Amino acid sequence: MLEFSMILLAGGASLLFYMVYEARRSVVKIEEVKLPHYPRQMNPVSLFFISDIHKREISNEIIEDVQGKTDLVIIGGDLLEKGVPFSRVERNLDKLLTLGNVYFVWGNNDYEVNTSRLKQIFKKKGIIEIVNSSVKVKIHNGVLNLIGVDDASTQRANYEASLEGVHPDEFNLLISHDPRLVNQVQKEDGIDFMLSGHTHGGQIRLFGWGMYKKGRLETLPETTLLVSNGYGTTAIPLRLGAPAETHLVMIDKG
Repeated sequence: MLEFSMILLAGGASLLFYMVYEARRSVVKIEEVKLPHYPRQMNPVSLFFISDIHKREISNEIIEDVQGKTDLVIIGGDLLEKGVPFSRVERNLDKLLTLGNVYFVWGNNDYEVNTSRLKQIFKKKGIIEIVNSSVKVKIHNGVLNLIGVDDASTQRANYEASLEGVHPDEFNLLISHDPRLVNQVQKEDGIDFMLSGHTHGGQIRLFGWGMYKKGRLETLPETTLLVSNGYGTTAIPLRLGAPAETHLVMIDKG
C-alpha cells in the first residue's frame, strides 16, 4: 500500500512539473500560410503574432528567435490582466518594439485594468490600436489591410464598422481576440486571413478533451483562421495538452 501511494505521489509530482513546463514554454511556431488571393505583385509578408500574455514577461529567447525575421508585430489581446504591474507591460512592449511596428487589438482581460493608463502607454510608445476599424500598412511592394475588431466576449465588437473603407479585392487580415467572431465573416467580405487567441487551446486538456478547441491553423469556406494557444495562462499557471506558443507567420501566394 505504501509503495502504491509513493508511485501515485511521484506520478502526481511529475505531472505537475510537466504542466508547469508547458505553461512556461517560450516557443515560436513557424506558420507557412499560402493564400489563393494573395496579391501577385506583393513579396511574401512575415508577421509575429502573440496573444494572451497575461502575467508573463516575454522571454529574451523569443525576441532573439524572431529578430530580423518579421515585418510587423500583432498583439491579439489580453496583453495583461488585473494585478499585472504596468512596468511589466512596458517591458514587454519595449521588447516587441525591437522587432518592428506593433499593432494591438483589445481582449476581455485588458479591460480589467485602468484602460486610460494603458492607452497612455500605447501613445507614449507608438503602439497602434485597431478598434473596430482598419489600418492600411504599406509593406514591401503592396498594401496590407489590418482589420481589428474589439473584444466580442464583452460585447464591444462591431465587425460591420471595422469593414468600412475596406474593399474585398484588397489583401485583408482580420484580428479578433475572440475566434467566435469568425461566425460573422462572410466569403464576400474578402477576409483573406484571420488571427485570434482567447481560448488558450483549452489550457488544460484531459485525454484530448478541453473546454475549447486546441490552437490550430485551418482553412474555412469564409477565410483561413489561425487560433493561438496563447503565451500566458489564466486562473492557474498550468497547461496540459495545449502548450504556450507564439507564431512567426509567413504569408505568400498559394
